[in-house]
Amino acid sequence: MSDHALRLLREQPHLAELAAFPFNFDLARADHGEAVRLASGGPLEAVAGDDTGGTYFVCGDGSVLYADSEGSAGIIGNSVDEALEVLVGLPGWHDYLGLAPADGEEKIRAAVAETEEEIREYHGIDDERTELRAGLGLPERSPVELIGLLHAALLRTEPDFLLLNAEEGGAHDLLDRHPRPPLWEAVLARGRTDLTLLREGSAWDEVAGDRARRALALRAAQFDRREGDLPLLRHLLRHEAEASMTDELRLAAVLVGLHGHAEDLPLLYEVRETDFDTWCGLGGMPEPGADPAELRSWARGLDDSLFGTDPADEPLFTWTDLAHEQRLVELARATLIRRLDDIDFRAYRDARDSKAMERGDASQLSQLVYEFEQLGDTFQALRAQRLYVPLQTRAWDRVSALLRLARLEREEGRFGAAIRTLASLRDTLAEPDGGVGESESESDNSLGHWQRTNLGAYIVEEHYAVARTAATDTALADEVRAVTVAAGELLARLSGTARANVERHLAGTTDTHTDTQTEIRAAIHTDTGANPDAGVSAEPTPPQPSAG
Repeated sequence: MSDHALRLLREQPHLAELAAFPFNFDLARADHGEAVRLASGGPLEAVAGDDTGGTYFVCGDGSVLYADSEGSAGIIGNSVDEALEVLVGLPGWHDYLGLAPADGEEKIRAAVAETEEEIREYHGIDDERTELRAGLGLPERSPVELIGLLHAALLRTEPDFLLLNAEEGGAHDLLDRHPRPPLWEAVLARGRTDLTLLREGSAWDEVAGDRARRALALRAAQFDRREGDLPLLRHLLRHEAEASMTDELRLAAVLVGLHGHAEDLPLLYEVRETDFDTWCGLGGMPEPGADPAELRSWARGLDDSLFGTDPADEPLFTWTDLAHEQRLVELARATLIRRLDDIDFRAYRDARDSKAMERGDASQLSQLVYEFEQLGDTFQALRAQRLYVPLQTRAWDRVSALLRLARLEREEGRFGAAIRTLASLRDTLAEPDGGVGESESESDNSLGHWQRTNLGAYIVEEHYAVARTAATDTALADEVRAVTVAAGELLARLSGTARANVERHLAGTTDTHTDTQTEIRAAIHTDTGANPDAGVSAEPTPPQPSAG
């Protein structure tokens, strides 16, 4: 993208003065005042500001992002040249954020004329505009053309140019309020195209053999059901079974079952018997030979409870997952950040009513942590986990949540925070009910056998992981030693099997910090005496403790 105009402004002080006044593009005001970044991680350079505290940033592709002082941001041009065309041609552009080409020439010209007359009461803009356009080589465009440029630019703000507070992670609001299509519409576009191809009898194997395309085609068929789709639904069902139990496999089985053909029962039964997960996930399915009405009844029951015909009724995470599968990563990320911001705002607003937040948001926060980790966005996952931890009332759940929080803090390089989180975790192990239980019946016994479980092993391993990684920060030397000692004490409390698992895991780790590695190895090989839990097998749990 062209930066011709910006280069001229930097080289010619007189033009820079004109841009600063009366057109409010001031190269001397490029300090935004707070750290910001793009959610995508793309480059961002502040180049100018205005007298209201707003800042103009140039993004990696040359687009100009304007952020005001009230927490809103939006793309205003595809390049600095284009942005300056808008600013010079529409000096009252802030008043036109709600205008669009669809409003018509008469309305646009009237709005611009009214604003410019008000500006002229205080200072000139006409001669200055002519001089600056000539000096920068900017074309003269009509207000209607410029509103079209501004409108098109604003609509490109999300997902690729979502602006975040760099420290807290919250997103800026959109600068404009123009309606955007719902997430599901963008995600389903490819699926609708592929469904059309399938109905035309082409690309059956190409679509069915591609997991992402197959899933989207099934979702498109969910919301556009036709009697003649049964053959292609059978084809998609057979291929989806290869992915084991998925939401789309259940959907394909339901869509086939709704047709109510008895000859489909052997196929459905074969799919259900693919593996243990499909056997559980498609439970209640009629056996071969059952009455077709029974098949329809089973399919309708699942359809009513899990699917339906309105894409707006689908859970948000259905669409973010499908967006991720299509490599629409920034679309998924922006949507998830907006949802997290909503929950964060409610947490702030409803701080006095933690039960209200717990009921409405705990499960979503857990899912958000998972979704952000799938996107590789540990920073946002950490935000969500911090909100999730205080909502856990059972000791086991609190420890699991704190363990995940410590891991995320470690992965983000926030070693001091991870050390403090592990201290809170140990406090919960020592006093599971937090000192609030007044009778034996009220005490929390969910952690009664943590030493015998994989959870106990994960706790010890995370202590050592934090000690290894935090050892690079010399300012935390004392805290690292304390964590290493605590890890050794926790290791000594594990059952024989759980301890052996930890030792095998730690034996395979490497670390460049010799002193810390030596302390860890010493702790592992220290004779800790008799262990009352020795020889007890660790109970099977998922490989990573659940946030819930």
